[in-house]
Amino acid sequence: MPTALHKSAWLSSKANEAKAEEILSSQVEEASSSEALAPDAVHHSPTLPVFDAARLAAEVLKRRNWAIISHPDAGKTTLTEKLLLYGGAIQEAGDVKARRSARHATSDWMEIEKERGISISSTALTFPYDGFQMNLLDTPGHQDFSEDTYRTLAAADNAVMLVDGAKGLEPQTRKLFEVVRMRQLPIFTFVNKMDRPALEPLEIIDQLEREFGLKSYPVNWPIGSGDRFVGVYHRPTKRVHLFERAARSARARGGTRSTEYALDDPALAELVEADLWAQTREEIELIEELGEELDMARLGEELDMARVRSGQLTPMFFGSAMSNFGVQLFLETFIGLASPPGAHRTRDERAVEPASEHFSGLVFKLQANMDARHRDKVAFIRVCSGRFEKGMKVRVARTGRTVALARPQRMFAQERETVLDGVAGDVIGLNNPGAFAIGDTLHTGPPLAFPAIPCFSPELFAYLRCTPGQKKAFLKGLEGLLGEGAVQVLHSTDDFQTDPILAAVGALQFEVVQARMKSEYGVDTTLDPLPYSLARWAMGGWEGVASAGRLFNALAARDQWGRPVLLFRNEYALSSLAPEAAAALGELAPYALPPDSVK
Repeated sequence: MPTALHKSAWLSSKANEAKAEEILSSQVEEASSSEALAPDAVHHSPTLPVFDAARLAAEVLKRRNWAIISHPDAGKTTLTEKLLLYGGAIQEAGDVKARRSARHATSDWMEIEKERGISISSTALTFPYDGFQMNLLDTPGHQDFSEDTYRTLAAADNAVMLVDGAKGLEPQTRKLFEVVRMRQLPIFTFVNKMDRPALEPLEIIDQLEREFGLKSYPVNWPIGSGDRFVGVYHRPTKRVHLFERAARSARARGGTRSTEYALDDPALAELVEADLWAQTREEIELIEELGEELDMARLGEELDMARVRSGQLTPMFFGSAMSNFGVQLFLETFIGLASPPGAHRTRDERAVEPASEHFSGLVFKLQANMDARHRDKVAFIRVCSGRFEKGMKVRVARTGRTVALARPQRMFAQERETVLDGVAGDVIGLNNPGAFAIGDTLHTGPPLAFPAIPCFSPELFAYLRCTPGQKKAFLKGLEGLLGEGAVQVLHSTDDFQTDPILAAVGALQFEVVQARMKSEYGVDTTLDPLPYSLARWAMGGWEGVASAGRLFNALAARDQWGRPVLLFRNEYALSSLAPEAAAALGELAPYALPPDSVK
Protein backbone atom coordinates (compact mmCIF):
# COMPACT_ATOMS: atom_id res chain seq x y z
CA MET A 1 0.00 0.00 0.00
CA PRO A 2 1.25 3.53 -0.75
CA THR A 3 2.62 5.28 2.29
CA ALA A 4 1.10 8.29 3.98
CA LEU A 5 4.10 10.24 2.74
CA HIS A 6 3.10 9.47 -0.83
CA LYS A 7 -0.46 10.69 -0.38
CA SER A 8 0.00 13.68 1.88
CA ALA A 9 3.43 15.20 1.46
CA TRP A 10 4.89 14.47 -1.93
CA LEU A 11 1.73 14.51 -4.04
CA SER A 12 0.63 17.80 -2.54
CA SER A 13 4.09 19.31 -2.74
CA LYS A 14 4.43 22.92 -3.73
CA ALA A 15 6.07 21.90 -6.96
CA ASN A 16 3.11 19.87 -8.20
CA GLU A 17 0.61 22.44 -6.98
CA ALA A 18 2.49 25.18 -8.80
CA LYS A 19 2.59 23.08 -11.96
CA ALA A 20 -1.14 22.39 -11.83
CA GLU A 21 -1.94 26.03 -11.16
CA GLU A 22 0.27 27.14 -14.04
CA ILE A 23 -1.39 24.76 -16.51
CA LEU A 24 -4.91 25.36 -15.29
CA SER A 25 -4.74 29.15 -15.19
CA SER A 26 -3.29 29.47 -18.68
CA GLN A 27 -5.49 26.85 -20.30
CA VAL A 28 -8.83 27.71 -18.67
CA GLU A 29 -8.46 31.26 -20.00
CA GLU A 30 -7.75 29.85 -23.45
CA ALA A 31 -10.76 27.54 -23.28
CA SER A 32 -13.16 30.33 -22.35
CA SER A 33 -12.41 32.11 -25.62
CA SER A 34 -12.44 29.06 -27.89
CA GLU A 35 -15.16 26.81 -29.24
CA ALA A 36 -15.42 23.35 -27.68
CA LEU A 37 -14.80 20.33 -29.86
CA ALA A 38 -17.95 18.50 -30.86
CA PRO A 39 -18.17 14.86 -29.76
CA ASP A 40 -18.20 12.21 -32.46
CA ALA A 41 -19.14 8.53 -32.58
CA VAL A 42 -16.04 7.47 -30.67
CA HIS A 43 -16.57 6.30 -27.10
CA HIS A 44 -14.68 8.68 -24.82
CA SER A 45 -13.22 8.24 -21.38
CA PRO A 46 -15.79 9.43 -18.81
CA THR A 47 -13.25 11.95 -17.54
CA LEU A 48 -12.93 13.65 -20.93
CA PRO A 49 -16.37 13.89 -22.62
CA VAL A 50 -15.55 17.05 -24.64
CA PHE A 51 -12.76 19.59 -24.62
CA ASP A 52 -12.45 21.07 -21.16
CA ALA A 53 -9.13 22.72 -20.34
CA ALA A 54 -9.41 22.26 -16.58
CA ARG A 55 -10.28 18.57 -16.81
CA LEU A 56 -7.67 17.98 -19.46
CA ALA A 57 -4.98 19.61 -17.31
CA ALA A 58 -6.04 17.46 -14.35
CA GLU A 59 -5.73 14.30 -16.46
CA VAL A 60 -2.31 15.33 -17.74
CA LEU A 61 -1.08 15.77 -14.16
CA LYS A 62 -1.84 12.08 -13.55
CA ARG A 63 0.70 11.00 -16.17
CA ARG A 64 4.29 10.07 -15.40
CA ASN A 65 6.55 9.39 -18.38
CA TRP A 66 10.03 8.11 -17.65
CA ALA A 67 12.90 6.22 -19.15
CA ILE A 68 15.43 4.04 -17.34
CA ILE A 69 19.05 4.33 -18.49
CA SER A 70 21.97 2.24 -17.33
CA HIS A 71 25.11 0.35 -18.21
CA PRO A 72 24.54 -3.28 -19.29
CA ASP A 73 24.13 -5.67 -16.35
CA ALA A 74 23.24 -2.91 -13.89
CA GLY A 75 19.86 -4.62 -13.38
CA LYS A 76 17.64 -2.40 -15.53
CA THR A 77 15.36 -5.13 -16.87
CA THR A 78 15.01 -6.63 -13.39
CA LEU A 79 14.09 -3.25 -11.91
CA THR A 80 11.57 -2.69 -14.71
CA GLU A 81 9.84 -5.98 -13.99
CA LYS A 82 9.68 -5.35 -10.24
CA LEU A 83 8.06 -1.98 -10.90
CA LEU A 84 5.50 -3.73 -13.12
CA LEU A 85 4.86 -6.20 -10.32
CA TYR A 86 4.06 -3.45 -7.85
CA GLY A 87 1.84 -1.80 -10.46
CA GLY A 88 -0.10 -5.05 -10.88
CA ALA A 89 0.77 -5.19 -14.58
CA ILE A 90 2.35 -8.67 -14.33
CA GLN A 91 2.03 -11.50 -11.83
CA GLU A 92 5.59 -12.82 -11.82
CA ALA A 93 8.91 -11.38 -12.92
CA GLY A 94 11.12 -13.20 -15.45
CA ASP A 95 14.82 -13.13 -14.67
CA VAL A 96 16.72 -12.36 -17.88
CA LYS A 97 19.44 -14.78 -16.81
CA ALA A 98 17.07 -17.59 -15.90
CA ARG A 99 17.25 -21.01 -17.48
CA ARG A 100 15.84 -21.56 -20.91
CA SER A 101 12.70 -23.15 -19.49
CA ALA A 102 11.96 -20.18 -17.24
CA ARG A 103 10.06 -17.03 -18.22
CA HIS A 104 11.79 -14.24 -20.02
CA ALA A 105 11.56 -10.61 -19.03
CA THR A 106 8.36 -8.89 -20.16
CA SER A 107 10.25 -6.01 -21.72
CA ASP A 108 12.61 -8.33 -23.66
CA TRP A 109 10.33 -9.78 -26.33
CA MET A 110 12.54 -10.25 -29.40
CA GLU A 111 13.94 -13.73 -29.96
CA ILE A 112 17.50 -12.43 -29.89
CA GLU A 113 16.80 -10.61 -26.61
CA LYS A 114 15.59 -13.86 -25.07
CA GLU A 115 18.62 -15.75 -26.37
CA ARG A 116 21.23 -13.17 -25.32
CA GLY A 117 19.57 -12.03 -22.08
CA ILE A 118 19.97 -8.34 -22.94
CA SER A 119 17.66 -5.53 -24.01
CA ILE A 120 18.38 -4.32 -27.54
CA SER A 121 15.18 -2.42 -28.33
CA SER A 122 13.29 0.26 -26.48
CA THR A 123 9.94 -0.88 -25.13
CA ALA A 124 6.86 1.05 -24.00
CA LEU A 125 5.13 -0.29 -20.88
CA THR A 126 2.00 1.36 -19.49
CA PHE A 127 0.48 0.48 -16.12
CA PRO A 128 -1.65 2.19 -13.44
CA TYR A 129 -0.44 2.89 -9.92
CA ASP A 130 -2.56 4.50 -7.22
CA GLY A 131 -4.54 6.73 -9.57
CA PHE A 132 -1.60 7.60 -11.82
CA GLN A 133 -0.81 6.29 -15.28
CA MET A 134 2.82 5.23 -15.46
CA ASN A 135 4.32 5.25 -18.95
CA LEU A 136 7.64 3.46 -18.55
CA LEU A 137 10.05 3.54 -21.47
CA ASP A 138 12.51 0.68 -21.09
CA THR A 139 15.68 1.34 -23.09
CA PRO A 140 18.62 -0.80 -24.24
CA GLY A 141 21.56 -0.75 -21.87
CA HIS A 142 24.16 -1.75 -24.43
CA GLN A 143 26.15 1.15 -25.86
CA ASP A 144 25.71 -0.18 -29.41
CA PHE A 145 22.05 0.86 -29.19
CA SER A 146 22.49 4.33 -27.74
CA GLU A 147 20.76 5.84 -30.78
CA ASP A 148 17.56 3.97 -29.91
CA THR A 149 17.89 5.22 -26.33
CA TYR A 150 18.34 8.79 -27.55
CA ARG A 151 15.15 8.61 -29.61
CA THR A 152 13.22 7.19 -26.68
CA LEU A 153 14.36 10.01 -24.40
CA ALA A 154 12.58 12.38 -26.80
CA ALA A 155 9.33 10.93 -25.42
CA ALA A 156 10.33 10.99 -21.74
CA ASP A 157 9.69 13.66 -19.11
CA ASN A 158 11.99 12.08 -16.52
CA ALA A 159 15.01 9.77 -16.48
CA VAL A 160 15.98 7.19 -13.88
CA MET A 161 19.72 6.54 -13.92
CA LEU A 162 20.43 3.05 -12.63
CA VAL A 163 23.88 2.60 -11.10
CA ASP A 164 25.48 -0.71 -10.10
CA GLY A 165 26.41 -0.22 -6.45
CA ALA A 166 29.56 -2.33 -6.83
CA LYS A 167 30.88 -0.56 -9.94
CA GLY A 168 29.64 3.00 -9.64
CA LEU A 169 29.55 5.07 -12.83
CA GLU A 170 30.53 3.15 -15.96
CA PRO A 171 31.33 4.27 -19.53
CA GLN A 172 27.83 3.73 -20.92
CA THR A 173 26.29 5.50 -17.92
CA ARG A 174 28.40 8.54 -18.75
CA LYS A 175 27.42 8.52 -22.41
CA LEU A 176 23.70 8.23 -21.68
CA PHE A 177 23.89 10.86 -18.96
CA GLU A 178 25.09 13.39 -21.52
CA VAL A 179 22.08 12.55 -23.70
CA VAL A 180 19.76 13.12 -20.74
CA ARG A 181 21.49 16.38 -19.92
CA MET A 182 21.08 17.57 -23.52
CA ARG A 183 17.34 17.11 -23.11
CA GLN A 184 17.36 18.81 -19.67
CA LEU A 185 15.35 16.02 -18.07
CA PRO A 186 14.97 15.55 -14.31
CA ILE A 187 17.32 12.74 -13.25
CA PHE A 188 16.58 10.26 -10.46
CA THR A 189 19.39 7.95 -9.36
CA PHE A 190 18.73 4.41 -8.14
CA VAL A 191 21.84 2.67 -6.78
CA ASN A 192 21.11 -1.01 -7.35
CA LYS A 193 22.57 -4.31 -6.13
CA MET A 194 23.14 -3.13 -2.57
CA ASP A 195 22.63 -6.74 -1.48
CA ARG A 196 26.07 -7.41 -2.99
CA PRO A 197 29.39 -5.92 -1.88
CA ALA A 198 29.10 -2.26 -2.87
CA LEU A 199 30.99 1.01 -2.92
CA GLU A 200 30.49 3.40 -0.03
CA PRO A 201 27.44 5.63 -0.71
CA LEU A 202 29.52 8.79 -0.24
CA GLU A 203 31.93 7.52 -2.91
CA ILE A 204 29.08 7.22 -5.43
CA ILE A 205 27.84 10.70 -4.48
CA ASP A 206 31.36 12.01 -5.06
CA GLN A 207 31.54 10.31 -8.47
CA LEU A 208 28.32 12.00 -9.59
CA GLU A 209 29.57 15.42 -8.59
CA ARG A 210 33.13 14.96 -9.82
CA GLU A 211 32.30 13.50 -13.24
CA PHE A 212 28.89 15.01 -14.03
CA GLY A 213 28.84 18.14 -11.88
CA LEU A 214 25.59 16.73 -10.51
CA LYS A 215 24.62 17.33 -6.89
CA SER A 216 22.77 14.61 -4.98
CA TYR A 217 20.00 14.45 -2.42
CA PRO A 218 19.86 10.95 -0.88
CA VAL A 219 16.16 10.35 -0.25
CA ASN A 220 17.07 7.16 1.57
CA TRP A 221 20.30 5.82 3.03
CA PRO A 222 21.37 2.16 2.96
CA ILE A 223 21.85 0.16 6.12
CA GLY A 224 24.77 -2.07 5.22
CA SER A 225 25.63 -3.74 1.92
CA GLY A 226 26.12 -7.27 0.64
CA ASP A 227 24.83 -9.93 3.03
CA ARG A 228 24.48 -7.22 5.68
CA PHE A 229 22.12 -5.05 3.64
CA VAL A 230 19.03 -5.10 5.85
CA GLY A 231 17.13 -1.97 4.87
CA VAL A 232 17.16 1.78 4.30
CA TYR A 233 16.63 4.93 6.31
CA HIS A 234 14.06 7.19 4.61
CA ARG A 235 15.24 10.70 5.34
CA PRO A 236 12.08 12.77 4.65
CA THR A 237 9.98 10.72 7.09
CA LYS A 238 12.76 9.82 9.55
CA ARG A 239 11.64 6.19 9.27
CA VAL A 240 13.75 3.05 9.04
CA HIS A 241 12.54 0.32 6.65
CA LEU A 242 13.92 -3.13 7.50
CA PHE A 243 13.43 -5.83 4.90
CA GLU A 244 12.73 -9.51 5.34
CA ARG A 245 14.59 -11.73 2.91
CA ALA A 246 12.29 -13.99 0.91
CA ALA A 247 12.73 -17.08 -1.22
CA ARG A 248 13.38 -16.56 -4.93
CA SER A 249 9.84 -17.63 -5.90
CA ALA A 250 8.35 -15.12 -3.47
CA ARG A 251 10.63 -12.35 -4.73
CA ALA A 252 9.50 -13.03 -8.30
CA ARG A 253 5.94 -12.29 -7.15
CA GLY A 254 6.94 -9.15 -5.27
CA GLY A 255 6.66 -10.94 -1.95
CA THR A 256 9.44 -9.22 0.01
CA ARG A 257 8.04 -7.50 3.12
CA SER A 258 9.36 -4.55 5.10
CA THR A 259 8.65 -3.14 8.54
CA GLU A 260 8.90 0.54 9.49
CA TYR A 261 10.46 1.92 12.65
CA ALA A 262 11.10 5.41 13.97
CA LEU A 263 14.77 6.37 13.92
CA ASP A 264 14.90 6.48 17.72
CA ASP A 265 13.01 3.20 18.23
CA PRO A 266 15.05 1.15 20.77
CA ALA A 267 14.02 -2.05 18.97
CA LEU A 268 16.44 -1.22 16.17
CA ALA A 269 19.39 -1.87 18.48
CA GLU A 270 18.15 -5.46 18.78
CA LEU A 271 17.15 -5.94 15.13
CA VAL A 272 20.31 -4.57 13.50
CA GLU A 273 23.82 -5.74 14.34
CA ALA A 274 25.37 -3.33 16.83
CA ASP A 275 28.37 -2.25 14.74
CA LEU A 276 26.24 -1.85 11.61
CA TRP A 277 23.63 0.26 13.38
CA ALA A 278 26.33 2.41 14.98
CA GLN A 279 27.93 2.96 11.57
CA THR A 280 24.57 3.86 10.01
CA ARG A 281 23.79 6.40 12.73
CA GLU A 282 27.22 7.92 12.26
CA GLU A 283 26.71 8.20 8.48
CA ILE A 284 23.28 9.81 8.93
CA GLU A 285 24.76 12.40 11.27
CA LEU A 286 27.63 12.96 8.84
CA ILE A 287 25.48 13.70 5.81
CA GLU A 288 23.44 16.15 7.87
CA GLU A 289 26.58 17.91 9.11
CA LEU A 290 27.99 18.00 5.59
CA GLY A 291 24.64 18.81 4.05
CA GLU A 292 25.58 22.31 2.97
CA GLU A 293 28.92 21.22 1.53
CA LEU A 294 27.38 18.27 -0.32
CA ASP A 295 24.38 20.40 -1.30
CA MET A 296 22.01 18.00 0.45
CA ALA A 297 19.00 19.35 2.32
CA ARG A 298 18.90 18.73 6.04
CA LEU A 299 16.25 16.53 7.59
CA GLY A 300 12.79 18.02 7.41
CA GLU A 301 13.68 20.52 4.68
CA GLU A 302 12.09 20.28 1.26
CA LEU A 303 13.97 19.41 -1.88
CA ASP A 304 14.78 22.25 -4.25
CA MET A 305 12.33 21.02 -6.89
CA ALA A 306 13.29 23.72 -9.38
CA ARG A 307 16.82 22.29 -9.47
CA VAL A 308 15.50 18.72 -9.65
CA ARG A 309 13.32 19.56 -12.65
CA SER A 310 16.19 21.30 -14.43
CA GLY A 311 18.46 18.27 -13.96
CA GLN A 312 20.89 20.02 -11.58
CA LEU A 313 19.99 18.00 -8.46
CA THR A 314 19.30 14.27 -8.44
CA PRO A 315 17.19 12.55 -5.77
CA MET A 316 19.10 9.37 -4.90
CA PHE A 317 17.74 6.01 -3.78
CA PHE A 318 19.46 2.80 -2.68
CA GLY A 319 18.09 -0.73 -2.97
CA SER A 320 18.15 -4.10 -4.70
CA ALA A 321 15.81 -4.87 -7.58
CA MET A 322 16.59 -8.58 -7.44
CA SER A 323 15.68 -8.80 -3.74
CA ASN A 324 12.84 -6.22 -3.93
CA PHE A 325 14.61 -4.09 -1.32
CA GLY A 326 13.61 -0.45 -1.65
CA VAL A 327 11.84 -0.74 -5.01
CA GLN A 328 8.30 0.05 -3.86
CA LEU A 329 9.54 2.85 -1.62
CA PHE A 330 11.29 4.32 -4.66
CA LEU A 331 8.17 4.04 -6.83
CA GLU A 332 5.92 5.73 -4.29
CA THR A 333 8.33 8.60 -3.72
CA PHE A 334 9.13 8.98 -7.41
CA ILE A 335 5.49 9.61 -8.32
CA GLY A 336 5.37 12.71 -6.17
CA LEU A 337 8.73 14.08 -7.30
CA ALA A 338 8.64 13.35 -11.04
CA SER A 339 7.61 15.98 -13.56
CA PRO A 340 4.23 15.56 -15.24
CA PRO A 341 4.08 16.28 -18.99
CA GLY A 342 5.10 19.86 -19.76
CA ALA A 343 5.24 22.18 -22.74
CA HIS A 344 7.03 21.10 -25.92
CA ARG A 345 8.88 23.62 -28.05
CA THR A 346 8.49 23.66 -31.82
CA ARG A 347 11.25 24.26 -34.35
CA ASP A 348 10.37 27.95 -34.38
CA GLU A 349 10.54 28.09 -30.55
CA ARG A 350 6.81 28.19 -29.86
CA ALA A 351 5.66 26.53 -26.63
CA VAL A 352 2.91 23.94 -27.10
CA GLU A 353 1.14 23.45 -23.77
CA PRO A 354 -0.02 19.91 -22.89
CA ALA A 355 -3.59 21.02 -22.12
CA SER A 356 -4.07 23.04 -25.30
CA GLU A 357 -7.08 22.37 -27.49
CA HIS A 358 -5.29 21.00 -30.53
CA PHE A 359 -3.72 17.57 -30.67
CA SER A 360 -0.03 17.12 -31.42
CA GLY A 361 2.24 14.11 -31.17
CA LEU A 362 5.79 12.98 -31.92
CA VAL A 363 6.78 9.72 -33.64
CA PHE A 364 9.80 8.63 -31.60
CA LYS A 365 10.09 4.97 -32.59
CA LEU A 366 9.12 2.53 -35.33
CA GLN A 367 9.14 -1.22 -34.75
CA ALA A 368 8.57 -3.89 -37.39
CA ASN A 369 7.31 -7.44 -36.89
CA MET A 370 6.16 -7.13 -33.28
CA ASP A 371 3.44 -9.56 -34.37
CA ALA A 372 5.18 -12.17 -36.52
CA ARG A 373 1.83 -13.48 -37.77
CA HIS A 374 0.97 -10.22 -39.54
CA ARG A 375 4.36 -8.68 -40.43
CA ASP A 376 3.17 -5.43 -38.90
CA LYS A 377 4.95 -2.14 -38.37
CA VAL A 378 4.04 -0.02 -35.37
CA ALA A 379 4.74 3.68 -34.92
CA PHE A 380 5.12 4.76 -31.28
CA ILE A 381 3.59 8.20 -30.72
CA ARG A 382 4.15 10.40 -27.68
CA VAL A 383 1.07 12.62 -27.27
CA CYS A 384 2.43 16.13 -26.67
CA SER A 385 -0.74 18.20 -26.44
CA GLY A 386 -4.51 18.08 -26.60
CA ARG A 387 -6.61 14.97 -26.65
CA PHE A 388 -6.11 11.96 -28.89
CA GLU A 389 -9.22 10.17 -30.18
CA LYS A 390 -9.56 6.97 -32.14
CA GLY A 391 -10.38 7.71 -35.77
CA MET A 392 -9.30 11.33 -35.64
CA LYS A 393 -7.65 12.86 -38.70
CA VAL A 394 -4.24 14.45 -38.28
CA ARG A 395 -1.73 16.12 -40.53
CA VAL A 396 1.81 14.79 -40.93
CA ALA A 397 4.00 17.90 -40.85
CA ARG A 398 6.77 16.39 -42.98
CA THR A 399 4.57 15.33 -45.91
CA GLY A 400 1.47 17.48 -45.52
CA ARG A 401 -0.68 14.34 -45.80
CA THR A 402 -3.85 13.90 -43.76
CA VAL A 403 -4.03 10.51 -42.05
CA ALA A 404 -6.91 8.89 -40.14
CA LEU A 405 -5.69 7.23 -36.93
CA ALA A 406 -8.08 4.29 -37.19
CA ARG A 407 -6.33 1.54 -35.19
CA PRO A 408 -4.66 3.05 -32.13
CA GLN A 409 -3.26 0.67 -29.54
CA ARG A 410 -1.83 0.95 -26.06
CA MET A 411 1.43 -0.94 -25.86
CA PHE A 412 2.71 -3.29 -23.19
CA ALA A 413 5.94 -4.68 -24.64
CA GLN A 414 4.75 -7.05 -27.39
CA GLU A 415 1.15 -7.03 -26.19
CA ARG A 416 -1.40 -4.39 -27.11
CA GLU A 417 -4.98 -3.33 -26.59
CA THR A 418 -7.22 -0.94 -28.49
CA VAL A 419 -7.27 2.55 -27.04
CA LEU A 420 -10.08 5.03 -27.61
CA ASP A 421 -8.53 8.24 -26.36
CA GLY A 422 -5.52 9.69 -24.61
CA VAL A 423 -3.94 12.88 -23.36
CA ALA A 424 -0.51 14.49 -23.28
CA GLY A 425 2.06 12.08 -21.92
CA ASP A 426 0.37 8.94 -23.23
CA VAL A 427 2.27 6.62 -25.56
CA ILE A 428 0.14 5.16 -28.33
CA GLY A 429 0.94 2.65 -31.04
CA LEU A 430 -0.33 3.19 -34.57
CA ASN A 431 -0.29 0.81 -37.50
CA ASN A 432 2.31 2.27 -39.82
CA PRO A 433 1.91 1.29 -43.49
CA GLY A 434 4.64 3.72 -44.48
CA ALA A 435 2.87 6.95 -43.53
CA PHE A 436 5.23 7.86 -40.70
CA ALA A 437 8.96 8.25 -40.13
CA ILE A 438 10.95 8.66 -36.92
CA GLY A 439 10.77 12.28 -35.81
CA ASP A 440 7.47 13.03 -37.57
CA THR A 441 5.12 15.56 -35.99
CA LEU A 442 1.38 14.80 -36.15
CA HIS A 443 -1.07 17.57 -35.41
CA THR A 444 -4.50 19.11 -35.80
CA GLY A 445 -5.08 22.84 -35.95
CA PRO A 446 -2.42 25.34 -37.12
CA PRO A 447 0.82 23.98 -38.65
CA LEU A 448 3.63 23.09 -36.27
CA ALA A 449 6.64 20.82 -36.16
CA PHE A 450 8.79 19.62 -33.27
CA PRO A 451 12.59 19.46 -33.64
CA ALA A 452 13.81 16.55 -35.73
CA ILE A 453 15.62 13.59 -34.16
CA PRO A 454 19.19 13.33 -35.51
CA CYS A 455 21.07 10.27 -36.72
CA PHE A 456 24.27 9.50 -34.78
CA SER A 457 27.58 9.28 -36.55
CA PRO A 458 28.27 5.55 -37.16
CA GLU A 459 31.67 4.04 -36.39
CA LEU A 460 31.52 0.66 -38.14
CA PHE A 461 30.79 -0.03 -41.80
CA ALA A 462 30.31 -3.18 -43.87
CA TYR A 463 28.76 -4.29 -47.14
CA LEU A 464 25.72 -6.49 -46.53
CA ARG A 465 25.20 -9.22 -49.12
CA CYS A 466 22.68 -11.98 -49.81
CA THR A 467 22.28 -14.74 -52.39
CA PRO A 468 20.71 -13.58 -55.69
CA GLY A 469 17.59 -15.68 -55.18
CA GLN A 470 16.72 -13.85 -51.96
CA LYS A 471 17.09 -10.31 -53.32
CA LYS A 472 13.41 -9.35 -53.09
CA ALA A 473 13.04 -10.44 -49.45
CA PHE A 474 16.46 -8.91 -48.72
CA LEU A 475 15.41 -5.47 -49.97
CA LYS A 476 12.10 -5.68 -48.11
CA GLY A 477 13.85 -6.55 -44.85
CA LEU A 478 16.44 -3.84 -45.32
CA GLU A 479 13.72 -1.25 -45.95
CA GLY A 480 11.89 -2.30 -42.78
CA LEU A 481 14.98 -2.19 -40.55
CA LEU A 482 16.08 1.13 -42.03
CA GLY A 483 12.64 2.62 -41.40
CA GLU A 484 12.72 1.76 -37.71
CA GLY A 485 16.25 3.08 -37.27
CA ALA A 486 17.77 -0.29 -36.37
CA VAL A 487 20.77 0.61 -38.51
CA GLN A 488 21.78 3.23 -41.06
CA VAL A 489 22.08 2.24 -44.72
CA LEU A 490 24.39 3.97 -47.16
CA HIS A 491 25.09 3.34 -50.85
CA SER A 492 28.40 3.60 -52.65
CA THR A 493 28.74 6.10 -55.49
CA ASP A 494 30.51 3.38 -57.47
CA ASP A 495 28.05 2.19 -60.14
CA PHE A 496 29.60 -1.29 -60.04
CA GLN A 497 29.03 -1.67 -56.29
CA THR A 498 25.32 -2.25 -55.70
CA ASP A 499 25.46 -3.87 -52.28
CA PRO A 500 24.25 -1.59 -49.47
CA ILE A 501 26.63 -0.39 -46.77
CA LEU A 502 25.47 -0.99 -43.22
CA ALA A 503 26.58 1.78 -40.87
CA ALA A 504 26.38 1.14 -37.13
CA VAL A 505 27.44 2.58 -33.80
CA GLY A 506 28.55 -0.85 -32.54
CA ALA A 507 29.19 -4.39 -33.74
CA LEU A 508 26.15 -5.81 -31.95
CA GLN A 509 23.91 -3.84 -34.31
CA PHE A 510 25.32 -5.85 -37.23
CA GLU A 511 24.61 -9.09 -35.38
CA VAL A 512 21.04 -8.01 -34.66
CA VAL A 513 20.41 -7.02 -38.28
CA GLN A 514 21.64 -10.38 -39.54
CA ALA A 515 19.62 -12.28 -36.93
CA ARG A 516 16.45 -10.36 -37.73
CA MET A 517 16.93 -10.72 -41.49
CA LYS A 518 17.09 -14.47 -40.92
CA SER A 519 14.27 -14.87 -38.38
CA GLU A 520 11.83 -12.27 -39.75
CA TYR A 521 12.50 -12.34 -43.51
CA GLY A 522 14.15 -15.73 -44.07
CA VAL A 523 17.27 -14.18 -45.61
CA ASP A 524 20.83 -15.39 -44.99
CA THR A 525 23.35 -12.56 -45.19
CA THR A 526 27.11 -12.04 -45.10
CA LEU A 527 29.11 -9.01 -44.00
CA ASP A 528 32.19 -7.60 -45.72
CA PRO A 529 33.75 -5.09 -43.28
CA LEU A 530 35.11 -1.77 -44.55
CA PRO A 531 38.21 -0.05 -43.09
CA TYR A 532 36.47 3.16 -42.03
CA SER A 533 35.58 4.47 -38.58
CA LEU A 534 34.13 7.96 -39.15
CA ALA A 535 31.21 9.36 -41.13
CA ARG A 536 30.76 13.02 -41.96
CA TRP A 537 27.92 14.62 -43.90
CA ALA A 538 29.22 17.10 -46.49
CA MET A 539 27.10 20.22 -46.14
CA GLY A 540 28.45 21.53 -49.46
CA GLY A 541 26.37 18.91 -51.27
CA TRP A 542 27.35 16.88 -54.29
CA GLU A 543 28.72 19.96 -56.05
CA GLY A 544 31.16 20.40 -53.20
CA VAL A 545 32.18 16.73 -53.37
CA ALA A 546 32.81 17.05 -57.11
CA SER A 547 34.84 20.23 -56.62
CA ALA A 548 36.94 18.62 -53.87
CA GLY A 549 38.39 16.17 -56.38
CA ARG A 550 39.92 12.82 -55.41
CA LEU A 551 39.88 12.17 -51.67
CA PHE A 552 42.51 9.85 -50.19
CA ASN A 553 41.63 7.42 -47.37
CA ALA A 554 37.97 8.33 -47.76
CA LEU A 555 34.91 6.84 -49.46
CA ALA A 556 32.01 8.90 -50.81
CA ALA A 557 28.56 7.42 -50.24
CA ARG A 558 24.97 8.63 -50.21
CA ASP A 559 22.52 8.33 -47.33
CA GLN A 560 18.86 7.31 -47.51
CA TRP A 561 17.93 10.84 -48.63
CA GLY A 562 20.57 10.92 -51.36
CA ARG A 563 22.91 13.29 -49.53
CA PRO A 564 26.72 12.92 -49.61
CA VAL A 565 28.40 11.14 -46.70
CA LEU A 566 32.16 10.78 -46.50
CA LEU A 567 33.65 7.77 -44.72
CA PHE A 568 37.15 8.27 -43.25
CA ARG A 569 39.57 5.68 -41.92
CA ASN A 570 40.30 7.66 -38.77
CA GLU A 571 40.56 11.14 -37.26
CA TYR A 572 43.97 11.62 -38.85
CA ALA A 573 42.56 11.06 -42.34
CA LEU A 574 39.81 13.58 -41.61
CA SER A 575 42.24 16.20 -40.34
CA SER A 576 44.55 15.62 -43.33
CA LEU A 577 42.11 16.93 -45.92
CA ALA A 578 43.72 19.46 -48.22
CA PRO A 579 42.53 23.02 -47.47
CA GLU A 580 41.03 23.38 -50.96
CA ALA A 581 39.08 20.14 -50.59
CA ALA A 582 37.88 21.07 -47.11
CA ALA A 583 36.66 24.44 -48.38
CA ALA A 584 34.77 22.83 -51.26
CA LEU A 585 33.10 20.23 -49.04
CA GLY A 586 31.83 22.85 -46.60
CA GLU A 587 30.98 21.87 -43.04
CA LEU A 588 31.52 18.17 -42.30
CA ALA A 589 28.76 17.38 -39.81
CA PRO A 590 29.08 14.37 -37.45
CA TYR A 591 25.31 13.87 -37.42
CA ALA A 592 22.41 14.34 -39.81
CA LEU A 593 18.84 15.53 -39.51
CA PRO A 594 16.08 14.40 -41.89
CA PRO A 595 15.46 16.90 -44.70
CA ASP A 596 13.48 19.90 -43.44
CA SER A 597 10.42 19.51 -45.64
CA VAL A 598 7.67 20.62 -43.27
CA LYS A 599 4.55 21.40 -45.26
